[in-house]
Amino acid sequence: MKLDYSLIGSRVNDLRKSRGISQERLAELADLSTTFISHIERNDKKPSLGALVRLASALGVTVDFLLAGNQPFDQRAYMPDVENLLSDCSVVERRIVFEVATAVKKSLRDAHWGA
Repeated sequence: MKLDYSLIGSRVNDLRKSRGISQERLAELADLSTTFISHIERNDKKPSLGALVRLASALGVTVDFLLAGNQPFDQRAYMPDVENLLSDCSVVERRIVFEVATAVKKSLRDAHWGA
């Protein structure tokens, strides 16, 4: 099984930005170079397990959160992302997102895209 490093990099980038942290500050917090942070976010380099642990700690998440979506049978994959997406939505916005997601799910299942 290959890890999806682009997904990991995207998650690091999204978390960093949602916390208002610059690449420089994240590098300081994780004891990594700014260049390496940039490479991880752009999927130019693959972080080691140690780097993932330091990044997760600096971002205030668990390593499994950074790796979410890399395990094909992970029933909680993307749930933290969905919760984060909805966290600042109004009730009306949540309802609209729910209805759109429901329609997309039905379309995927009708087209046999399911796992």
